[in-house]
Amino acid sequence: MYSDREDYSIAPDKRFLNDETDSVYKNYLFTRMSAKGKVFKRIDFSYSTFDACYLRDAKFDSCKFIGCRFISTNLSGAIFSGCEFDYATFERTTVEPTILDTECPKRENLRERFARTLRMNYQQLGDAAAVNKAMRVELEASRTHFYKCWASQEAYYRKKYTGRLWFRAFWRWTGYAIGDLVWGNGESAPRLLRFVLLILGLMTLFQAFSYGNPTLVATYWTSLLTAGEVFMGVSPPPGYPGPYVAAATLCRFIAVGLLLSILIKRFNRR
Repeated sequence: MYSDREDYSIAPDKRFLNDETDSVYKNYLFTRMSAKGKVFKRIDFSYSTFDACYLRDAKFDSCKFIGCRFISTNLSGAIFSGCEFDYATFERTTVEPTILDTECPKRENLRERFARTLRMNYQQLGDAAAVNKAMRVELEASRTHFYKCWASQEAYYRKKYTGRLWFRAFWRWTGYAIGDLVWGNGESAPRLLRFVLLILGLMTLFQAFSYGNPTLVATYWTSLLTAGEVFMGVSPPPGYPGPYVAAATLCRFIAVGLLLSILIKRFNRR
């Protein structure tokens, strides 16, 4: 058994032989600690460091890991329920990605930080699927946080984001919202495809109303085919305005660049 001490304590090569309930282990440095399959209930591990520990299949119920560091720790199969991970960090630690479903902090900025540290951790382990999941959680938390920075009436946001900070937060959210709409901020090829289809739809309407009879269905089909040719760089029909063709070419280059960025990011995670 560990003693309950508030100062920074070092506990190397120790084992938890029994389940633990209602204990406090603040500011501990657990080195090579083993607790396979043990149950921890309402334990306060705040500000402790777990270095090369073996906690496989352990169960943590209502525990506090505020400000904790997990370094090269095995948490494979560990189950967390109602735990607090505010400001916790993970490095080269094996932990199930389901932790992102149940244990994310409530505040959006802390949830964003929690998902980011897990994303970087999974990148170190080469777990591409877990990286993608952590990225989705991080982006969703970022979107909500950026929005609340300028629109929420909560006292925390209205006291912190005023004047220039409010304008900066609004501008940052605007850029994020546009990026999310166009290509999921680098994470969604389907959204990029939707953006391309939207451009083609606008080009089709332009051509139908400018160069055809908008009352005929056949006009829209012909305009769609022509729009696709112009978008893909095929020589436009005679008489098409230069700015229109230049805008379509620019959209094509942007779409290709964004697609390559998505593919490169995905392959780099493998």
